[in-house]
Amino acid sequence: MIDTPGFFWTVACFILAIGPLVFVHELGHFLMARLFGVQVDVFSIGFGREVTGWTDRLGTRWKIAWMPLGGYVRFAGDMNGASQEDPRWRQLTPGERDRVFHAKPLWQRALIVLAGPLANFAAALIILAGFAYAYGDSRMPPVVAGIQAGSPAERAGIKVGDKVLEVSGRSVERFEQIYPIVQARPGIEFDMKLEREGQPFTVQITPRTAVERDRFGNEYKLGKIGIAPSGKFVIEEVSLIEAPIVAVRRTGEILDLMVTGIWQVISGRRSVDELGGPIKIAQISGQAASLGWKEFVSFLALISINLGFINLLPVPMLDGGHLCFYAVEAVQRRPVSPRTMEIAFRSGMFVLLALMAFVTLNDLASLGVWRFAGHGG
Repeated sequence: MIDTPGFFWTVACFILAIGPLVFVHELGHFLMARLFGVQVDVFSIGFGREVTGWTDRLGTRWKIAWMPLGGYVRFAGDMNGASQEDPRWRQLTPGERDRVFHAKPLWQRALIVLAGPLANFAAALIILAGFAYAYGDSRMPPVVAGIQAGSPAERAGIKVGDKVLEVSGRSVERFEQIYPIVQARPGIEFDMKLEREGQPFTVQITPRTAVERDRFGNEYKLGKIGIAPSGKFVIEEVSLIEAPIVAVRRTGEILDLMVTGIWQVISGRRSVDELGGPIKIAQISGQAASLGWKEFVSFLALISINLGFINLLPVPMLDGGHLCFYAVEAVQRRPVSPRTMEIAFRSGMFVLLALMAFVTLNDLASLGVWRFAGHGG
């Protein structure tokens, strides 16, 4: 039987997940801007028409807009929420210019932009460190305890008792590290380095593609090689000092999977149909919350890392796009021309809208909307 959280539960969990993470992201920009004396005119959670808001004593308008799919801060001297420069700031008095974002040194502008993604990574690290400190760090030795007959592992010559050292060039210290690397590579050949009786050796292996369905009916294509661990978990206590180290390691593993997944889609080794958007995030938000608060908070950490990573992509309109412009400015020792910026921002807007439309269609397809529409016709 497939468990399906209700519509209102899903929407509420989505808002509960995205709202705080967007707030954390924009708060990073806000605090760094205030640190450098930049006036923040607007701090918005969501886009579009304002639902409610207030203005603080420093002149910042804090507001919640009706479309909760993101947010922005607008600095003094900005033309819009994408931080495009308003040329009229150059007509201000010297005292007024001191509070304008675009009048600040390049390194300060770069730090203000970078602070948003860093705030998302920091939030995820706090969550993961807290979980590590509270529940410890579970691990299984990376030793093969079982091999499925006829599996890719058996065909590659792997035997019970072999110790896994590396998978696709990535060092392995725990058996749990093997799963995500293999699962992200269905049908894709890679090298595995193992050790047998003290002697290292390498095999080439191609995972079979398995389609699995979770209790909510979501289907996933996963790589399988047919090896099993001993099943004996070792729970290691994590001190307050060690907890951030564990959190950084887990964050690195998640980022590695994200980069691998995107590259596989770009290179054509995985279908673009696997990309998901806001509807998919909302669906998983409801599902994670229905499993319990631990699962939901873990999901928040994953989405926070995802937000930080995506915002660092070199796409105009995103933080990564701004950082690319600043890199060019640093090299040529002058800002990118307004005309070039305008073209880049328009192109970036088109790319983002097209991507949003595509992943939304993917989300609707995963929910069976098109099949339902076809039957209805």
